[in-house]
Amino acid sequence: MKDYKKYYIIPASPEEVYLALTNPDTLRLWTGDKAEMSTEPGSEFSLWDGSIVGKNLEFEEGKMLVQEWYFGDQPERSIVTIKLHPHKQGTSAELRHLNIPDQDYADITEGWDESYFGSLIEFYEEE
Repeated sequence: MKDYKKYYIIPASPEEVYLALTNPDTLRLWTGDKAEMSTEPGSEFSLWDGSIVGKNLEFEEGKMLVQEWYFGDQPERSIVTIKLHPHKQGTSAELRHLNIPDQDYADITEGWDESYFGSLIEFYEEE
């Protein structure tokens, strides 16, 4: 199991980024795929038409979200925490992804950079 931590600069306010990460309609806009999301702790979520699934654990509006991502029969929970901080260029998003299965690490970290935060940054750069 491996952990991953990285910061991303997004050209939008923390409130806008929070909505982009938690509102199913906004998620659909920047991912281009079906998304199921709720800010209700304990609710299940699905992103990229089911490519990423898990459970929502905790929310702090405009500031943070914590999720458990499912990886089959993994013994330890894979926890994703995204904290949003105001930044002179918009938002600094602090990502921590704990307990990534070794065999999935390269794909997951590339996905964070290109598909997840890469797409979100492009979405706001094009506005």
